[in-house]
Amino acid sequence: MLELIINSEKERKIISLVDKGKLIETYEENSHTKRLEGNIYCGTVKNILQGMQSAFIDIGTEKNGFIHIKDILPKVDEAQDKTMQQNEDIKKVIKVNDKLLVQVKKDSNDKKGARVSTHISIPSRYMVFMPNTEIITISKKIEEEKERKRLLEIVSKNIPKGNGAIIRTSAIGKTKEEIKQDIESVVEQWNTINENYEKYKNSEKKLIYKGYGIVEKIIIDMLDKDLEKIIVNSKNEYNNISNFLKNIDKMEKIKLVLKENENLLDDELRKQIEKLSLRKVWLNCGGFITIDITEALTAIDVNTGKFTGKKELEDTIFKVNEEATIEIVKQLRLRDIGGIIIIDYIDMTKEENKQKIQKLLEENLKKDRAKTQVEGFTKLNLMEMTRKHICSNE
Repeated sequence: MLELIINSEKERKIISLVDKGKLIETYEENSHTKRLEGNIYCGTVKNILQGMQSAFIDIGTEKNGFIHIKDILPKVDEAQDKTMQQNEDIKKVIKVNDKLLVQVKKDSNDKKGARVSTHISIPSRYMVFMPNTEIITISKKIEEEKERKRLLEIVSKNIPKGNGAIIRTSAIGKTKEEIKQDIESVVEQWNTINENYEKYKNSEKKLIYKGYGIVEKIIIDMLDKDLEKIIVNSKNEYNNISNFLKNIDKMEKIKLVLKENENLLDDELRKQIEKLSLRKVWLNCGGFITIDITEALTAIDVNTGKFTGKKELEDTIFKVNEEATIEIVKQLRLRDIGGIIIIDYIDMTKEENKQKIQKLLEENLKKDRAKTQVEGFTKLNLMEMTRKHICSNE
């Protein structure tokens, strides 16, 4: 049974997704940190950096947003995208003081403003709606070919011409009518955004649409994955979630509990959260992994530690790598690690063992809500993969 525990304190809020007492996701929101990711703004072009094929966009925040030419040109497949970028001059595409409808794709930090794009994406229950492109794709986690064809056919026939979508795993098994209603709802939302943009683009108002916060994202994503209870200790939070559940017509499906002013983090849960700050994570077998997050990538190293095994060296190494793989996937989700990830497994001599480890990694990543891509072992025997942040402010 999945529970969402939201523990509000004076200046921060800890959001924990728990499965039978085991922490599987956790996020922290500070009162002084504003999340912009997902928000849609009426932006004004302020500076154009021709040498970088980029521009700074005023979206009404302390720091101007940053946009690259690929996020201005029409969204196409990657091969066309590179060709178009090479042949276009950003100064011929936009000019200073131009108005653009942009969405924040990556939040600002101490050094940089938010990364923005004209490629809007609006999440709904069964899809991510992408206006102004005809690309319709489906989650790789939906593997059954018959179901993939069914879902693609339903969406293709019902989505308005000139719009695209990414079909989510939550669409599996849903009826044509359910998916059609979801499309109609998100299209109506997009029409409202467009109307507000036209209404406010010549005014001082910048924010056109506020994206879902962390809590709303989790609820939407986990509705069809056995989320049964949400526990909060703030009356204000209770009211916000109650209104959200009513708006999506799911008040009866999820039990919402208010334990006003109580500390919802028991010793065991708090201990699990505190461990996430540790660089070293011990494995049950006696081995361990180390996690080092840098600006460029995350490096994860696997070590045998105290484990010496009882059989051949290759078997000992495989056992540690196997257990490490399961723990690595767990830690990536718990810490919401995104970007390029390099895993330095203990070297294996048998090719079949490498293949088994890669397959195990891919299978376990299917449980992760985030988009992941496993590239495989390099010539230096390093595992390369990528993961997209879910709710990080980085």
